[in-house]
Amino acid sequence: MKDRLRELVERAIPTGSVVQRTVKSGIWVTATKMAIRLSQILMLIILARLLDPRDFGLMGIALLVLAATKSFTEIGINAALIQDKKENVDEYLNTTWSLEAARGALLFGVLIVAAPYIAGVFDEPGATNLIRVLGLSPLLYGIRNPGVVYFKKELSFHKQFVFESVGSLVQFAVGVGYALYSPTVWALVFATVSRSAFKSVFSYVLHDYRPRPSFELAVARRLISYGKWITGASIISFVYGQGDDAFVGWFLSATALGFYQYAYRIGDMPASEVSGVISEITFPAYSKLQDDLDELRGALLQTTRLTAFVAFPLSFGIAAVAPSFVPAILGDEWRPMITAMQLLAMYGLLHAITRNFGAIWKALNRPDLVVKTGLLRVGCIAVLIWPATARWGIEGTALVVVGVYVFPMLPVDVYLSSRMVKARQRQLYAEYLYPFIAASIMFLSLSYAAFVTDLTPLVEFLVLVPSGAVVYFAVAYLLERQFDWGIERNLRMISDGLRG
Repeated sequence: MKDRLRELVERAIPTGSVVQRTVKSGIWVTATKMAIRLSQILMLIILARLLDPRDFGLMGIALLVLAATKSFTEIGINAALIQDKKENVDEYLNTTWSLEAARGALLFGVLIVAAPYIAGVFDEPGATNLIRVLGLSPLLYGIRNPGVVYFKKELSFHKQFVFESVGSLVQFAVGVGYALYSPTVWALVFATVSRSAFKSVFSYVLHDYRPRPSFELAVARRLISYGKWITGASIISFVYGQGDDAFVGWFLSATALGFYQYAYRIGDMPASEVSGVISEITFPAYSKLQDDLDELRGALLQTTRLTAFVAFPLSFGIAAVAPSFVPAILGDEWRPMITAMQLLAMYGLLHAITRNFGAIWKALNRPDLVVKTGLLRVGCIAVLIWPATARWGIEGTALVVVGVYVFPMLPVDVYLSSRMVKARQRQLYAEYLYPFIAASIMFLSLSYAAFVTDLTPLVEFLVLVPSGAVVYFAVAYLLERQFDWGIERNLRMISDGLRG
């Protein structure tokens, strides 16, 4: 048994061709994401039963501030190292470490001084000390071992799995353990900081590179020349990814923010994590294929098909089971988030099926497109979010976020991506058709079953989840047999890649 387990693990280690390494890396990235998100979801569910929604709102404000400072100072070094055609980038790592360490120290100092003023903007003085303590996270991140970039650059995602998942287990243990001892917002704070601290130390255990303070101006210029667009993309990503959170916290209240962020996390997380897995492994894989446009186009279509196959049922399923999931799992006090959660599940779907395009743009040395499309999205949201939130509360905010993604962002993203790989737009849209049909039938079936039955929320949730999976896969199988969808070939490719 032990030998068979060792053989299975060795077979899953990313080796072979780019395709085989990408497939095997996908298994490890999936495992990494599952380990991280399952531990986070479980922690959030447990803490939802122990803490008040307002506690999550206060933590949300502190995390927004932390995310803003990190996003506005992101210099895109890791992306530049991954995209670089050189296999060995050791010559860049000391400068990388120095830049990141200086950035972390700067952010920590800024947050210590600015915390009371930022908390005052939200009219929540209780967030001041939370912001200050969370400022330790970028400080700790800045001194981690820069050699861990090789885990992604070399598609060695089995090492990335260990690095990320063990850190998440530490976060879970600290968060839940402290909440059981003292059910306050500090459980969330200490959980976040402990994860950063552990990963910083653990990075030196997993990789043998040892950085030293050193700065080469030519190296910094080369990295930042590529990374400047990642900086812009990071800023734009924060504004359109968390600007709605900041607006809700400022315009409504910390409690409303707690509801909205929980709805966002649960509604967006499953589908977007699927796309996160795919984009994380396809960026380095696309970078290796950047000189072969035919291969790149085929890879884009296949990853789009696979993403849609998984993302559609996850998002439609969340929308269907939200009315039973929230009271059964989180508690009755979280019911105000149900409608927002259903809407944001659709955002998660749109987020998932377009996220892979950014990896193509970066691999083809056009990270500027991430910034430019992001600016368009931010502008649209900025025009609509105030009147919609004033009229419908957090449901109005969610509606704007979803609506802007439907139009104009989806058509723009598809147009740009198809043009870059010289594909027809309808080829990409066609990849969405079959999973949309299967997921729609699943959603209507679950909604009808919930309407005609009179079950408790917990029983209803436990019945609907497996029933939805059966319906979706049954319809998907029929579509594959009838129209040669192509998803079977994708799954066989994954299986062959693992065996290869």
